[in-house]
Amino acid sequence: MSISDLQIFATVAAFVAFISLAWWAYSPKNKKRFEEDAQLALDDDLIRSSTTHSRNKDKR
Repeated sequence: MSISDLQIFATVAAFVAFISLAWWAYSPKNKKRFEEDAQLALDDDLIRSSTTHSRNKDKR
């Protein structure tokens, strides 16, 4: 086995890993999970702002 064969194997393995990762990321069964995860940062900001708002109401 020469270095050329190892390079070919590494290239094919990287390509298969990339295709597998893309398949997993864009599969329909993971869509809902990723949409919920995308909203986590926004939900945290909403919770923090509503908590701050309610604290300011208590001070009046």
